[in-house]
Amino acid sequence: MTSVFARKKIREMLAEDLGFGDVTSETLVQPKARARAEIIAKQAGVLAGVAEATIAFNEMGVKARAVKSDGTRAKAGDVIMRIEGLARKILAAERVALNLLMRMSGIATATRELIDRARRRNPKVAIAATRKTAPLLTYFDKRAVVVAGGKPHRYRLSDQILIKDNHLQLVGSVAEAVRHARRTARTAKIEVEVTKSEEVLDAAQAGADIVMLDNMKPTEIRRAIKMLEREGLRDKVVLEASGRIGPSNVESFAAAGVDMISSGYMTMRAPALDMSLEIKKAKS
Repeated sequence: MTSVFARKKIREMLAEDLGFGDVTSETLVQPKARARAEIIAKQAGVLAGVAEATIAFNEMGVKARAVKSDGTRAKAGDVIMRIEGLARKILAAERVALNLLMRMSGIATATRELIDRARRRNPKVAIAATRKTAPLLTYFDKRAVVVAGGKPHRYRLSDQILIKDNHLQLVGSVAEAVRHARRTARTAKIEVEVTKSEEVLDAAQAGADIVMLDNMKPTEIRRAIKMLEREGLRDKVVLEASGRIGPSNVESFAAAGVDMISSGYMTMRAPALDMSLEIKKAKS
């Protein structure tokens, strides 16, 4: 889906950054001056945003060729892209292209780390992003997660019913909320957030498809799974662990036996991957 939507958003980013024009380049660089440049990784990580950076340069009329593709690993010093075109245009697209590449690659790197750690203990567990993304950047943040092998979860509130704690405060019990959603839902999947092992059983019996185990310790999760197994319901629901999960504890949640782990670590706390654009030489 690096599509019309992504291109539209990148045009908006370029317009925001350019303002009324790049006054520095327009002062110093001749209008017809051409140049070649490279984007270089300054630290190791998993790449994402190469396709989006290419769009940013293409929108400014600049040729961009990917040396490394999305989803691959880069080492410090690796050339990621080679760029050629009018020097002013290269410089006009530089910041937007780098910001996308750096942010998305940071998210992809963090996602891959969580996946690798979790699957040491549970080879089948999925790692998913939450909706804790930067406003208006959800598409790019989630695409970086997918590029690294993770799951996007919901992009928007309209994608799926997810009954959370504040809904329960307004509606009532877990079972009541799930049953009501099942009767009236326009979407196929119904997910509900629970905080106690007993509520997991209530959710499954009421017909939830996915049960989010929010801020539950791995020991509590194991207890909930045993309860479901006793009732013959374990295979009827997808169990998702969530809440303060990152590299330091993801393995223990994976080992507890859940099907999916959702985390905001990748999109809210992971640092951007450092990169730079370097002009190699001017062309006459």
